[in-house]
Amino acid sequence: MTHDLKDLLSQAVEHAARYRQDLGQNSGKPQRSYYEMREALQEALPETGSAPGTVLEELVERATPGLMPMAGPRFFGFVIGASHPAGVAADWMVSAWGQNAGYHTPTPAAAAMEEIAEGWLVDILDLPPGSSVGFVTGATVANAVGLSAARTRVLLDAGWDVDADGLFGAPEVAVLVGDDAHSSVFSALQMIGFGYKRVTRIATDDQGRMRADALEAALAKVSGPSIVIAQAGQINTGAYDPFSQIVALAHAHGAWVHVDGAFGLWARSAASLKHLTEGIEGADSWVTDGHKWLQVPYDSGFAIVRDREAHQRAMTQWGSYLPSINQGDRVPSAFVPELSRRARGMPVWAMLKTLGRAGVAELVERHCALARRFAELLAAEPGIRIMNEVTINQVIVNFGEGDAAARKAATEAVIAKVQQGGVCFVGGAAWHGDWVMRLSISSGTTTEADIDMSAAAIIAAWREVRG
Repeated sequence: MTHDLKDLLSQAVEHAARYRQDLGQNSGKPQRSYYEMREALQEALPETGSAPGTVLEELVERATPGLMPMAGPRFFGFVIGASHPAGVAADWMVSAWGQNAGYHTPTPAAAAMEEIAEGWLVDILDLPPGSSVGFVTGATVANAVGLSAARTRVLLDAGWDVDADGLFGAPEVAVLVGDDAHSSVFSALQMIGFGYKRVTRIATDDQGRMRADALEAALAKVSGPSIVIAQAGQINTGAYDPFSQIVALAHAHGAWVHVDGAFGLWARSAASLKHLTEGIEGADSWVTDGHKWLQVPYDSGFAIVRDREAHQRAMTQWGSYLPSINQGDRVPSAFVPELSRRARGMPVWAMLKTLGRAGVAELVERHCALARRFAELLAAEPGIRIMNEVTINQVIVNFGEGDAAARKAATEAVIAKVQQGGVCFVGGAAWHGDWVMRLSISSGTTTEADIDMSAAAIIAAWREVRG
C-alpha cells in the first residue's frame, strides 16, 4: 500500500511539474472549448472501477486540452494569483493529511497554524489588532460572513437577536452600497436575506469611487439600523473609495462600515500604495482574497471583523457531539459557515512564511508597476485609449472611434483576435456606457517581457481590426 501510494503521488508530481513548466509556452487559451470537452468526456458511469494510476493518467490526458493557463504569466482576464509553488506544496500536504479543520482539539496543528496566520494577516494589512479572521473560499462567502456579523451587531443594538429569531419581524436594516460595487457583494446580500435589489445605491464618480456627498445625502434619510458597504479596488478601474469620509459619515449615523477589498486591500502591505487606503482601518469589517495577490492556491478568502463577538455569534454552531470549548479557545468553525472544512490556514501560513512582509510588498508594487508599463505601451498606439487612472494593477482599454456601438464592436473584435492568437488572455466588460478590454496583472510569474509581448499582441490585433 505504501509503495502504491508513493508511486501514485510521484506520478501526480511529474504531471504537475511538467504542466507548470510549460505554462509560459501558451498563456492564451485552452485547446478545446467547453462544448468540445463536454462531448469528449461524455460516457456512462463505469460499472466497475479502475486502478488509481490508470485513472490519474486518463484524468491528465483528457483534462489537459481544456485547461485554461490561469497560473501562467500572461493571463490577464481576472485578478487571479498564480498559485505559488510554496502554496501548492502546502495545499498538497493539507490534502494528504486529510484534516477536518472545523474544531481545534481534534486537529491542533491546523487550528494553531490558522490562529497564527490570522494574526499575521491582521498585522500585514495593518488592521485593528484582535480582529478575527474567517478563512473561507473567497470574496463572495467572505462578504456574506462580514455582512452577517454586521447584521448581527446592528440588529442587536436595535434590540433584536437576528441569529436566534431571524429576520421576520426584525427592524428594517438600510444597506447603502456604491453603484459600482462588485457582483459578489450583491450575491452576499442575497444569501443573508437582505436581497440584492433592496439596497440604496450611492452614486459614484468616473472611476467608480463612491461619492461622499451622495452618501451623506442618503444617510440623512436613514433612521434605523444601517450598513454602508465601501470598496477597495474597483474591479475594472482599481479605484478606492474615500474611506476617511465614508467611515466618519457612516459612524456619525451609527452605521456599520463593511469594505469589499478582494484584491485592493493588499495595497496596505506596500508602503508606496498604502495611502490609497487611508482611513480604511476605521471600518468594522473587511474582505480580501488569498488566491489573488497572496498567490495561495484556490480556494482562499478572508472575512476580517473588528467585533469578534458579533463575528462568532453570526457563525458559531452547536452540537452535543462536538468537543468542549475552554475560555479563550479559538475554534476555526466559529468564524465561517462550514463545520466540515479543509485546513485553509496552512497554505496561507506557508505563503506568508515564504514571502514575508517584504516579499508581499514587492509583489504588489511590481504588479502595479507592470500595469503602468502596460498602459503606457498601449496608449502610445493611435486609436487605443486607457479608460482609467492606473493607480494599482488594473487597466481598462477602449479601441476605435465613433459612437459607443462602434467602439464596442472594435473592442470586442480586438479581444476576440487576442484570445484567438494565444499570446495572452484578456477579457471584456461594460464600463460606464462603453465596452472595454480588462487587463488584470496579478500573477506572481509575470515579467516585463510578458507585458511587452502581450502589449505587442494587442496592438497587432488592433491594427488588423483597424485596417
